[in-house]
Amino acid sequence: METASATDRRVGLAALFGVLGLAGAFVMFVAALGDQQLLSGWGFAGAMLFATLLVAALHLYD
Repeated sequence: METASATDRRVGLAALFGVLGLAGAFVMFVAALGDQQLLSGWGFAGAMLFATLLVAALHLYD
């Protein structure tokens, strides 16, 4: 008999931070097209922050 003790929190947090990271990358891209460098920088910072949190959540709930 095989038992699993994994939690769905790992998948949920990875999905949440993945979507938020993509949103940050989208903000960065759209702001760069509009020649708004400050907003583009904040979008990049958000994308990197959420990517870091995604990796941390995957390791934390492994």
